[in-house]
Amino acid sequence: MRELPIHQANNQSQWAKVIDHTRCIGCHACTTACKSENEVPLGVTRTYVKHVDVGVFPQTRRAHQVTRCNQCAFAPCVTACPTTAMFKRADGIVDFDKSICIGCKACMAACPYDAIFINPEDHSAEKCNFCAHRIDMGLEPACVVVCPTEAILVGDMNDTTSKVAQIVNREAVNVRRPEKETLPKLFYKGAHQATLDPLAARRPIGGLFMWSEQLETSETVVSGNPLYNNTSAAALLSYDVAHSIPWDWRVSLYTWTKGIAAGAYLIPLLLVVFGLIGADNPLWLWVAPVLAGAFLAITGGLLIWDLEHPERFLLIFTRPQWRSWLVRGAFIIAAYSVVLALHFLSSLMGSRNVQRWLMLPGLPLAVLTAIYTAYLFAQAKARDMWQNPLLPPHLLIQTLLLGAASLLPFAASLAPQLFFALVWILGVTSILHLLLVWGEATLTHPTAHARLAVHEMTKGRYSAFFWVSLALMLLAGLAPWFALLMNFDFLIGLTASLLALVGLLLYEHAYVQAGQSVPLA
Repeated sequence: MRELPIHQANNQSQWAKVIDHTRCIGCHACTTACKSENEVPLGVTRTYVKHVDVGVFPQTRRAHQVTRCNQCAFAPCVTACPTTAMFKRADGIVDFDKSICIGCKACMAACPYDAIFINPEDHSAEKCNFCAHRIDMGLEPACVVVCPTEAILVGDMNDTTSKVAQIVNREAVNVRRPEKETLPKLFYKGAHQATLDPLAARRPIGGLFMWSEQLETSETVVSGNPLYNNTSAAALLSYDVAHSIPWDWRVSLYTWTKGIAAGAYLIPLLLVVFGLIGADNPLWLWVAPVLAGAFLAITGGLLIWDLEHPERFLLIFTRPQWRSWLVRGAFIIAAYSVVLALHFLSSLMGSRNVQRWLMLPGLPLAVLTAIYTAYLFAQAKARDMWQNPLLPPHLLIQTLLLGAASLLPFAASLAPQLFFALVWILGVTSILHLLLVWGEATLTHPTAHARLAVHEMTKGRYSAFFWVSLALMLLAGLAPWFALLMNFDFLIGLTASLLALVGLLLYEHAYVQAGQSVPLA
């Protein structure tokens, strides 16, 4: 067993790894050594070897790519983690602490390399950590020791005499997805581009890979789409590992319930501010805090339910990592819930002055509750479709839409004079939502990943959700005109309310799931 030089095994080191694919024979020894050393369960891997068959028979070759954590200098998983369970050591190694992992899967959504998984046995996030326990003992990682051709090299980038530093500084090497600006410290020498680009090789129909059958479900990345081929080379992905979609239907539903929670308070507040209703109107006194509070409670329940360790959710508040928008969003929701509770209590006590003062924090908190998810999605650097500068205003429009739709049934009996004003708000915001969706779906997309995600939403396996949602939203947008033709029939408004609520729920599901459906590794 080789030992590292003493001067390398200290905190002044900046560890890096070179995979020499001119030597790699695709034997998977690194995969099995990693599993044995780190007790990685079946069904998940910290590292594996991807195979791509390049060329046309009989002139073909098999290219390999050793896939694992890239030990980024600017690791998005560290930024996204709400509890510092993912952290970067002084020597540059990105490590993890399972004891404080809440299983939110934000790190998985943030990693552009699909290197993180949830351990099925302890339900905590896990990945390659450079065998940090061996590094601390002056030993090389298990994969380096076991590689029969010395294709895996580790060394200190600050030590100019190390082989890794010499290769990186003098020879042609590549990194995966450099456009993500994470500055990976995993360098590939002699790797074929068809293996480095996750979209370069054609994916087999049905996800049938060599030695295994990967079942295609709504919880795994898609396989078999002929559009997933970003190269003119004849390349077929012959072996890969299935990767699960981190955020399921609960996150789709959370974006919808949160929109109602913000909008049900924001709409009456704006109506009071602009003098359209009085401060004694039942919509403002009772419906706003109760309806918003109920859906905010559902939102919190969905967020906790989605955690792999729901019993640890309080760690978000007791040891917050403030760069994470999961943390910022949690504190925004907590502050907003306090405003709603005080509003309800002041209604019980008949204190109008308190409610007027609560508008000052209530307005920005309702808006922040509506739009912070855009910044949470933006931290998911792996998903290009979500890197959209128009997402914050789009979420605000959706919130106003959901607020008007959820208030309409109550306005019919408690404030009939406002009913058709709410119908007009619903109609206008529905049309604005459709215009923004049209722009997002039809404008040129900045990356192939974003284009393919939009294809999955509009023409792929989430297209039924998408097109039905657009049809329902169009009908809701036309509701004010139908109401005029029908002499302001209340039934038109109530029907539009239902159509808008269902339509936006379907859209949220299509948007959230399609954004995660494109292969990263």
